[in-house]
Amino acid sequence: MAKFELYKDKAGEFRFRYKASNGEIMFGSEGYAAKTSAVDAIESIKKNVAGATVDDLTVAAAAKPAKAKAPAKPAAAKPAAAKPEAVTPAAAPAPAKAEAPAAAKPAKPKAAPKAKAP
Repeated sequence: MAKFELYKDKAGEFRFRYKASNGEIMFGSEGYAAKTSAVDAIESIKKNVAGATVDDLTVAAAAKPAKAKAPAKPAAAKPAAAKPEAVTPAAAPAPAKAEAPAAAKPAKPKAAPKAKAP
């Protein structure tokens, strides 16, 4: 006769498994902290399994034609930053950032610097 077996696992959680009449384990549950939760899950299966449908996703995947990939969008052209002229390292100013084009999104405000731990 088929049956549910309720047991406690090595981690101390309550689990159950369903055994077919030939003794083969058909499925097992997740772990439950409370025994009543595991018992409630068993009762829910017993109540709802007769009305459950089978969604064969292997057939549905084969029947649907493959989606065509959209062509890749070309990358937006970025203005090239001007290369600084060669100067001696002592006199070299820090390189300036290239300004964003007028149509670009507004810059996000920078966060305040984090204080270092002593």
